[in-house]
Amino acid sequence: MTTNPVYGIVAVAFVAVATVCVGMIGVRVARTTSDFFVASRKVSPMWNASAIGGEYLSAASFLGIAGLILAYGVDMLWYPVGYTAGYLVLLVLIAAPLRRSGAYTLPDFAETRLASVAVRRCTTVFVVLIGWLYLIPQLQGASLTLRTITGAPPWVGGLVVCAVVLLAALSGGMRSVTFVQAFQFWLKLCALLIPALFLVALARDAGTPVVGDDPPRVRETTSVTVRGDAVVRLRGTQTYDIRGVVDGRRVAGPTELTRGRHVLGSGTEVTLAAGAEVPVRADLPSTTDGEWAMPLGSHDEHPLYATYSLILATFLGTMGLPHVLVRFYTNPDGRDTRRTTLAVICLLAAFYLLPTIYGVLGRRHAPDLLLGGTTDSAVLVLPERLVGGVGGALLGSLVIAGAFAAFLSTSSGLAISVAGALTQDVLRPRRRHVAAFRVGTLLAVVVPYVLSLFSEGLGVASVVGLAFAVAASSFCPLLVLGVWWRGLTAVGAVTGLLVGGGVATGAVLTTVFAGPQTGWLGALLGQPAAWTVPLAFGVMIAVSLLTRRRVPAGVARTMVRLHLPESHHVARGENVT
Repeated sequence: MTTNPVYGIVAVAFVAVATVCVGMIGVRVARTTSDFFVASRKVSPMWNASAIGGEYLSAASFLGIAGLILAYGVDMLWYPVGYTAGYLVLLVLIAAPLRRSGAYTLPDFAETRLASVAVRRCTTVFVVLIGWLYLIPQLQGASLTLRTITGAPPWVGGLVVCAVVLLAALSGGMRSVTFVQAFQFWLKLCALLIPALFLVALARDAGTPVVGDDPPRVRETTSVTVRGDAVVRLRGTQTYDIRGVVDGRRVAGPTELTRGRHVLGSGTEVTLAAGAEVPVRADLPSTTDGEWAMPLGSHDEHPLYATYSLILATFLGTMGLPHVLVRFYTNPDGRDTRRTTLAVICLLAAFYLLPTIYGVLGRRHAPDLLLGGTTDSAVLVLPERLVGGVGGALLGSLVIAGAFAAFLSTSSGLAISVAGALTQDVLRPRRRHVAAFRVGTLLAVVVPYVLSLFSEGLGVASVVGLAFAVAASSFCPLLVLGVWWRGLTAVGAVTGLLVGGGVATGAVLTTVFAGPQTGWLGALLGQPAAWTVPLAFGVMIAVSLLTRRRVPAGVARTMVRLHLPESHHVARGENVT
């Protein structure tokens, strides 16, 4: 908790009010169904790129990456690399054809390409599943942020995000959300960039770099209160001032902990003297500074497999994220879609330099978070620790504002994509499409909020990484084969979606609810993309070849529409919207 929570509360209130006010701009021009779903396909490339950056840079990007780098080391740099490079794959393979399809949503594209209602319904299920899986960490991040700055109960932060998202999305749909997300991208960039300049300047001469054989140590006396019963590990014997329960006995004063594992009771307060080793939670790697700074040194049992599987998930998962894909339907044409994607790559590359800086500084100046189990809060606590005083509080409030902008913008995009799928394929209104869209938005937000209350403690970026694995194992094969292979059949698509996406979802749910497993089983379940993505591609291709007589009759015309420029269709008098 910050020393003066007023600054943080003001920052959160400012972002919430600004989001609603900016969203109101869209209300004045959002009147039709097309406005609500795809902003009437009139969003310019730079404006759309800012909006994509706004919704894509989620809690995982703003808080989670820095927390992962603090805890696991340089191995986690593959997250920002993959998040950015995924747009390069998307640009090369599907960006322009997807826009030319004329679809409103991903289920629309699936039905148009394969002429099958069954494929559409199966696609809708995965749109909702991935959207909800991605929404949960946004709400968790909001809860963590409010708890860090005010000590509020876990349910408050997510509720605030839900309320603001509903106000913005229900008023003007995609038109309104576009204005909001573009504004929030630039707010997030400034919220990390400005404090980072001060932090780097102050930390430049603040000690030796993070290398060597030392375990993580605090630089000054720090007190940590343990949330929940925690198993911790020590590399050496150390004496701490502890008030609470240690290994089943109550202590109150200097207590010696020997090398190995110890159990700290919930609410136990541990005071770490300057230079003391930080007891690390057993669910995090206990690495020396040298191991932390080395590739493949995070103490995973199978680090090479985990790294390649993570790369595959992030590279290919981007094209399968429903809230990302729906953005490309808002561009006027395929050429503008390519320009948008190039602009997004540049914006993301600039942004992702910043969480890396916070992760490195967190390892040096906030290693006590490894004991508290709140590594995701490194970005929030560093300004006050390094700058201090009113200046630190003001910089901290700017970071808090950016964090809430991250939760709101990504949640808005996810709510719109999930609401679109629910409206068209579950609610299926005959009339009053806008009213049904609003009901879908309410369902899209409330369900993951309830689920987030039962999943507290999961790493924000880790959960998002699992969502990428599901997206890569389901929609990536569907889109790549649907755009580039005319032999894909509806039976092959449905089978591949169910097998690839279903198996990946099972691995994700096992990891989330049963906890990380050990050995190869743990590696395969914790990072499933390396085997579920090839499985999905193989099943789709094999089943399509076995059912080749069921290729849609109009596939040639559809493929022409996907790959020829819009000018060709206009010259022939065809409707390309």
